[in-house]
Amino acid sequence: MAIPAALVVVPVGVLFILSGLIVNLIQAALLVLLRPLSKSLYRRTNKVIVELLWLELIWLIDWWASIKIELYTDAATFQLMGKEHALVICNHRSDIDWLVGWVLAQRSSCLGSALAIIKRSAKFLPIIGWSMWFSDYVFLERSWAQDKETLKFGFKQLEDFPIPFWLALFVEGTRFTQAKLVLAQDYAASKGLPIPRNVLIPRTKGFVSAVYHMRSFVPAIYDCTVAIPKNQPPPTMLRMFRGQPSVVNLQIRRHLMQELPETVDGIAQWCKDIFVTKDAMLEKYFTTDAFSDLEYQDIGRPKKSLIVVISWSCLLLFGIIKLFQWFSFLASWEVVAFSVTFLVIVTIVMQILIHSSESKRSTPPKVFQVDSTKEKLLC
Repeated sequence: MAIPAALVVVPVGVLFILSGLIVNLIQAALLVLLRPLSKSLYRRTNKVIVELLWLELIWLIDWWASIKIELYTDAATFQLMGKEHALVICNHRSDIDWLVGWVLAQRSSCLGSALAIIKRSAKFLPIIGWSMWFSDYVFLERSWAQDKETLKFGFKQLEDFPIPFWLALFVEGTRFTQAKLVLAQDYAASKGLPIPRNVLIPRTKGFVSAVYHMRSFVPAIYDCTVAIPKNQPPPTMLRMFRGQPSVVNLQIRRHLMQELPETVDGIAQWCKDIFVTKDAMLEKYFTTDAFSDLEYQDIGRPKKSLIVVISWSCLLLFGIIKLFQWFSFLASWEVVAFSVTFLVIVTIVMQILIHSSESKRSTPPKVFQVDSTKEKLLC
C-alpha cells in the first residue's frame, strides 16, 4: 500500500537538507582551500564527499521504493563500466532517468564522478544543484551562441580528470512527453526526416562538440536506451517517496569514439541514426515485449546507501537532540516557532526539488516550438 508522500517527504527532507548543507559546506571549503593547491586531489576528495549525499537518493530507489533496474549489455562492456572515461547518451524517458544513471554509476564505482551537461537553472536548485556545481557539471543557457564556448571550456577542464568519469548528455534536449512528441513529429514531417514514435529528435550540436573536443581522451560512447514496461507505471519522485515500486529497462551499447566519422556533418548524422535505431527498438519492444538482444546483467543492490542513510540519521538525530538542549534557555514558544519555521522551509525546498523533476514542467527545445498554439501544450 502506498504511503502518503507528506509522511515521507518531511523526514527525508530534514535528513537530506541537513546532510546536504554539511556536504555543501565541506565542498566549499575544499574548493577554496584544496583546489588551488591540487585540482586532482580536490576532485578525488570531492568524489568521496559528494557520494555521502547522493547515496541518500540511491537509497530511496534501492531500499525504500525498491525500483528495479534491469540492465542489458554485453559482458565486455559491463566489465569496462567505471574503468574508463565515457560520454553517455540516452533517451530521456522518465522523470528520474538521471537517478537511474546515478544508480548505474554507483554500481560501477563512479557515482561521485558521474557528470552531466544540463540546463543552467539546475545549479540553483538547493543542495543538489550546488553539489553539481562543485562537482564540475557543465551548465548551459540553451543558447548556442553562449553554450558553444561553455562546452568547449567544460570539455577542456575534463581533459586531466584523474579518475574515470561519465559525462551524460540527453541529446533530445528535454524529457519525453506525448505533447512534445507531437511537436517533434510535426517538425520531422516538415523537414522530411524519419517520423519518431518513441523518442524526440536529437539536437546534435552539443553532441558534435563533445565528440570533437573529447575524442582524444574519452575512448567510448555509451549509447543507453531507457524503457518502462507497459504494465508498469512510470517512476516519478512522488511515487518514489510513497514507496511505490517500478521497473526500468536499460540497454547499453558501447561504441569506440575513434570509430565515429571525422566531419561535423558525419558526427551529427551518426547521432541521428542512433536515435532512429533507438526508436525502432522501442517500437518493437512496446509491440512484442522483447526489449534487447543483449545479455541481462545483475547489478545487485549494495548495502552502502543503506549504511550511509543510517549513519547520517544517527549523526543528525544526535545533533538535533544537542541543539534542543542548548535551546533550553529559550521560551517554549520560541522553540516551537523555530521548529515550525524549519519544517516549512524543508517542505518548500523538497517541493521545489520534486517539481523540478517533473516531465510536464520541462521546456521543449526551441527547434520544436513550431507555433504558439502547440507550444501551450507543453506548459
